[in-house]
Amino acid sequence: MVNKARLIEKIAELHKDKKIDGITDLRDESDREGMRVVIELRKDVNANIVLNTLYKHTQLQDTFGVIMLALVNNQPRVMNLLDMLVYYLKHQEDVVTRRTRFDLQKAEERDHILQGLLIALDNIDEVIQIMRSSKTTQEAKDRLMERFGLTDIQAEAIANMRLRALTGLEREKIENEHAELVKKIAELKAILADEKLLLGVIKTEIEEIADKYGDDRRTQIGFDEYDITMEDLIPDENVVITMSNLGYIKRMTVDNFHAQHRGGKGIKGMTTIEDDYIEDLLMTNTHNHVMFFTNFGRVYRLKVYEIPEASRTARGTAIINLLQLNPGEKISAVIPVTTYDENHNLFMVTKNGTVKKTCVSEYMNIRKNGLIAIGLRDDDELIEVKTTTADSEIFLVTKYGMCIRFKETDVRKTGRSAMGVIGMNLTDGDEIVGMQLDHQGDSLLIVSEKGMGKRTVLDEFHVQKRGGRGVKCYKITDKTGYVLGVKAVTDEHEIMMITTEGIIIQILMKDVNTYGRITSGVKLINLNNNVLLAKIAKVREKVNESGEVEAIDYETTEEDTE
Repeated sequence: MVNKARLIEKIAELHKDKKIDGITDLRDESDREGMRVVIELRKDVNANIVLNTLYKHTQLQDTFGVIMLALVNNQPRVMNLLDMLVYYLKHQEDVVTRRTRFDLQKAEERDHILQGLLIALDNIDEVIQIMRSSKTTQEAKDRLMERFGLTDIQAEAIANMRLRALTGLEREKIENEHAELVKKIAELKAILADEKLLLGVIKTEIEEIADKYGDDRRTQIGFDEYDITMEDLIPDENVVITMSNLGYIKRMTVDNFHAQHRGGKGIKGMTTIEDDYIEDLLMTNTHNHVMFFTNFGRVYRLKVYEIPEASRTARGTAIINLLQLNPGEKISAVIPVTTYDENHNLFMVTKNGTVKKTCVSEYMNIRKNGLIAIGLRDDDELIEVKTTTADSEIFLVTKYGMCIRFKETDVRKTGRSAMGVIGMNLTDGDEIVGMQLDHQGDSLLIVSEKGMGKRTVLDEFHVQKRGGRGVKCYKITDKTGYVLGVKAVTDEHEIMMITTEGIIIQILMKDVNTYGRITSGVKLINLNNNVLLAKIAKVREKVNESGEVEAIDYETTEEDTE
């Protein structure tokens, strides 16, 4: 009941009235092969958002109600789909039961006659003599009934028997029919005695009707927006989220990547434009939330499945098309969140060493235009956020190769808009490059901007009070460059490293040796001239007994936070 021409006119009206933005062309390409309406969009427009808007404002998707009124026990009743199916099955049970009883009665009546005919054939000479010596048909029937113990029906059938029944072929035919009837009678009685067999007959007959008369469904069984949500229809799977420095974000499946040995060249991770590079990469799940912390100290939130999926080499979607960012506002930290209970906190650290702890439940309800996450000074910015508990210990690592370790409980909880307290005292020019938790691994992987790196066991860093200068954790040289990032790892972990050219390499941590605090480590990736590392991210794969990858966890997993 949807008119195609009217639908196209409606889409054009919506575009003209600015209710839908981003349509560059609208044309009808329908032909004898089928119906086809093409809507072309600008490259920076999210196609899913436009499609959802079309569903909402046009007849591209339409709904109508159905009143399923029927008589139940001679009473009118409005039923739902389940009730209709239940009563239909009850009706089918009644129909099949009555039909089976009828078939059983007819089979038993026919078999009764066949039994009499077989008795007559076994004693054919005596039967012929009785028939010939009887004056009337009734007398012959009475004598047959008395002699062979037959019923009136059987005697009638014998009296009406033709001479051709005396041939061997006809006798064999009667015997076969009798054997088949005996088998059929047993089956019919079994159906009447067992409800499962009765339902099996109904199922078989419905399938036969579907095969004979069924065609492809022309409608779809959808969902009630008040019953289930669209999220219930989204596959629950692990994905990779990447975001570039200029704000292009995309979602990819984890099978785009595979582990390599250290020192490799990597694979192409995305197509970047001039002066752009990958800045954030994380592993998460389609049903988790992703929080976006900005340089203005605000936080925004999206469901992972709301981020458009793209290929490994695609640029992605501009984040400004997904979030309502203010002019000049840029994403400074991206983290996934799995739980909002009172026992978990969001622990934040800024470039200048300020730390802040706030209960994650305070970020449960985030408006589309964002919330204040942390108060920042003019020359500071947020660089990392993690989910912590009271048992956590915090590691902060700086660009100049310093590290401090202190307990999470050293920082008291503050409100969302608070500024926090001093976490590490920095020297001039130094800044925080990363924060890690003690239960995320057994050693710290420290990577420099020129592709050098090493692992140092956590025990080499003693616990201090927050606000100190920390201890030396990496030897800075011209060959290494400054420290780029830090991750707490074990031998089972893998690390993704991304260069400013968009090259990605994934290496196993068991391939990286452990060194002391004041060392530079080994080369982890070969870099071309004027190319530096842009970001590192931790990956952990779970392999089952057959050697298949079961799951890939992002950096702050449930195990990490608990």
